[in-house]
Amino acid sequence: MFMESPLPQTEPPRDCPRCPRLADFRHACRVEYPDWWNAPVPAFGDPDAWLAVIGLAPGKHGANRTGRPFTGDYAGDLLYATLDKFGLSTGTYAADPQDGLRLKGAIILNAVKCLPPENKPTPEEMNTCRPFLETQIAALPRVRAFIALGLIAHQSTLRSFGLKPSHHKFGHGARHVLPGGRILFNSYHCSRYNTNTGRLTAPMFEDVFRMALSEAA
Repeated sequence: MFMESPLPQTEPPRDCPRCPRLADFRHACRVEYPDWWNAPVPAFGDPDAWLAVIGLAPGKHGANRTGRPFTGDYAGDLLYATLDKFGLSTGTYAADPQDGLRLKGAIILNAVKCLPPENKPTPEEMNTCRPFLETQIAALPRVRAFIALGLIAHQSTLRSFGLKPSHHKFGHGARHVLPGGRILFNSYHCSRYNTNTGRLTAPMFEDVFRMALSEAA
């Protein structure tokens, strides 16, 4: 199984060794689940996008299994339904990378490319993986708005632009001006935990995308 990235020159190798703990975990997953993707998950979407959605890292039973960001777990259900609602996709999301879904005007990136144990990358791993995010952002000159899903994605995006997170507080619906006039919007992560607890609702999530659309219009 091979997932083609819209930004192929920016992706880490399948056996990226930069983070030893993540590499060890990847190898363990390959033994346990040999039919899964079990590799750094590439970007997905439109290389001419105006909107970039920044996630945290692949989920074990989602992107780490399927090889496409937010595909195969609950977080993807909400994210892809929202992208569809705002006309940012074509086709039908079926939680399968072979479902024919395409994004238009949007692209999905991750702050950390590989699955971290318990979905918690260390600060060192975030720093080690950040050059891939920086390179991908640099390869997307038409992106005018970013939506960071959660605190880690927010911090990694800011640092990719040379900004200090301490000067830009994370908050759902918060808006931050980036160098070059680009805008970063914050959203709580669209995880099952956040939606089950009511911390994030579909209307709250949609409001952030609505702000991004309004800003980029």
